[in-house]
Amino acid sequence: MANTPEYVPPKVWSWSRPSGGSFAGINRPTAGPTHEAELPRGRHPLQLYSQGTPNGVKVTIMLEELLALGHAGAEYDAWLIDIGQGQQFGSGFVAVNPNSKIPALLDLSGPSPIRVFESGSILLYLAEKFGALLPPDAAARTETLNWLFWQMGSAPFLGGGFGHFYAYAPTRIEYAIDRYAMEVKRQLDVLDRRLSESEYLAGPHYTIADIAAFPWYGGLVKGWQYGAAEFLSVQDYRNVQRWAEAVYERPAVRRGRMVNRTRGEPSEQLHERHDASDFERRTQDKLAAAAD
Repeated sequence: MANTPEYVPPKVWSWSRPSGGSFAGINRPTAGPTHEAELPRGRHPLQLYSQGTPNGVKVTIMLEELLALGHAGAEYDAWLIDIGQGQQFGSGFVAVNPNSKIPALLDLSGPSPIRVFESGSILLYLAEKFGALLPPDAAARTETLNWLFWQMGSAPFLGGGFGHFYAYAPTRIEYAIDRYAMEVKRQLDVLDRRLSESEYLAGPHYTIADIAAFPWYGGLVKGWQYGAAEFLSVQDYRNVQRWAEAVYERPAVRRGRMVNRTRGEPSEQLHERHDASDFERRTQDKLAAAAD
């Protein structure tokens, strides 16, 4: 390992300057709103405020899966919250999620609005609200929640740990990258061993556990995350590869990945979603562009 000057922490830490890196402009050690900004509302009972990051994609996939199952009450408006521009610190968003992280959901279907934040909480809320994608049997339900909470606890090491130091930090630190690469590969091995004995994470049926894990770990093995597929030898995790491909082939997953997306091919981006016909218009625009 290369020698680097040793950092000696001060007796009392204070925030004296931006830390650098891709998100330096929005990172700060305090909570609360930075500006006044009301959130828009559409015509549907479910109002989603999000961006097409892995955590945001969990919820749009879930909503599209519910609609595919025939749950008309899952119709939703998806509003783009540009986290790079600090829109998550607007007063309206903070009122829905005091943690200022996407995604955040507002359910207006009852007598009083219900706010739901944290992606795992949103998946569980929607599964219980519509009675779908969460088995009613106690053992199967518990296994689903085991893997849901595994994902919620594990993914920060992938994103905030490995992803940050490998792709976003102002300097690459060998120790940090090695530490988190080791942990990510351990997590992939956990998944690969589980998926060697089970079609989906919680058993033979597709559940919210798969919806939660796919944007992070499916995206990683399919080469969408951090440009690190070769570095992490993701081809070695054949059972995760098989599972990721099966999930990706679901039409609702394809639609969900488009919503609130701001990166990649423009034809695969749907910045806001207010009706199912929005996807049809996007497809028509893609075909027209290809014909030109």
